[in-house]
Amino acid sequence: MNENTMNNEIFLCSICNINSGTCNEDCKFCSQSVRYKADIDRYKQKNIEDILKEAKNARDGGALGFCLVTADKGLNNKTLDFVCSIAKILTEEVPELRLIACNGTASVEQLLTLKASGIKAYNHNLETSKEFYPQICTTHSWDERYSTCKNVNEAGLVLITGGIYGLGETEEDRVSMLESLNSLNPTSVPINFYHHNEALELQPNSLTADEALNLIKLTREAIPNAQRIMVAGGRELMFGDRQEEIFNYGANSIVIGNYLTTSGRVVSKDLDMLEYLRLKVAKSVK
Repeated sequence: MNENTMNNEIFLCSICNINSGTCNEDCKFCSQSVRYKADIDRYKQKNIEDILKEAKNARDGGALGFCLVTADKGLNNKTLDFVCSIAKILTEEVPELRLIACNGTASVEQLLTLKASGIKAYNHNLETSKEFYPQICTTHSWDERYSTCKNVNEAGLVLITGGIYGLGETEEDRVSMLESLNSLNPTSVPINFYHHNEALELQPNSLTADEALNLIKLTREAIPNAQRIMVAGGRELMFGDRQEEIFNYGANSIVIGNYLTTSGRVVSKDLDMLEYLRLKVAKSVK
């Protein structure tokens, strides 16, 4: 077992798409952009009863983290109010969960408002290297993403930031992204593997399972102070029946349940996998 899972504890996180498919940005990897007309559910605000149900299901499945995700470039007043109202309800109704927000670019002032409502961490991924980013998005800059991550640190929230492998990036791009991530001193680094949708312009992910496992190892080695290396989107598709191997390469956190627009596997299968590997579900965070 990798040294980062020597304590045999795996942090589980669940994500909740509270606003889906309404983004006007042109990120070529994202089916939530209105530009690509992907066949996904689209709605502006998920019903609070449904969000609360998902939160309770996440808690019952062993998740510590619960992430409130919105599909847009960044926070505006309406979205900020919506996320804060949900956070206050969840803090009261499901206090066991550690609330995370993922709402795009944000100012320090906006992040402090989220913090006051009960949000403990903020997720904003760099996605890829600064050099490669213009090839996958032209409607906003990589620098805006990096600045938001710096704002998270300034606001005193836990920073969660990572990226996507399999977008067509080079090895040099991967190293550059990891160096940038490490410079931000994140607590958690989510690794995603591009999950192709036929409506998107990008070519399907050509990585093999062995290559993907080595990218987990590379991420862990490049960001040694991160408490968690999380394997998130694309896990089931990328690794298939080899998912248990990710923990030997440095992962100590996974997303359970469904993703933003794609289905994950049944939570009980992940729990059975962890039990088989004699890995415990984390009950608290440092």
